Amino acid sequence: MNAQFDLDFGDAEHGGIFFVTSEDLEPLAEAAGMQGLRVCRVSLTDVADRDALFDRLTQALRLPADFGRNWDALADSMRDLSWLKATGYILLFDRAEDMRDRNEEDFDTLLDILEEAVDYWQEAPAPFFVFFALPESAFDDTDA
Repeated sequence: MNAQFDLDFGDAEHGGIFFVTSEDLEPLAEAAGMQGLRVCRVSLTDVADRDALFDRLTQALRLPADFGRNWDALADSMRDLSWLKATGYILLFDRAEDMRDRNEEDFDTLLDILEEAVDYWQEAPAPFFVFFALPESAFDDTDA
């Protein structure tokens, strides 16, 4: 895809959830990092359930030792992130199709939690961006 993004990573109002390809993740990380955002990369390769997801998120986000490993705890953590000491955050999820295809219900729950986090950080206000990388074929125009 190699999309061109016209995003101001310093502006909380531009925060949101976006779908891109894997090749877009590095330029996004560089641009966000240059604006002082904390870049957190999460590989969803072979993630089939929430336990595997929580393992990846615990590592990528350096979640506190008392992280409860459930959806409510994840929602709380996404609205805190104080241990990351940053003015804003960008979460880059690679291979999102692996989790989506293996467990759509958990994937949808993750999206819901991240949407709530986006709303929270827009009010805070602090930049909070989430990018999910999908294969090129996910962006094919089926109406053609």
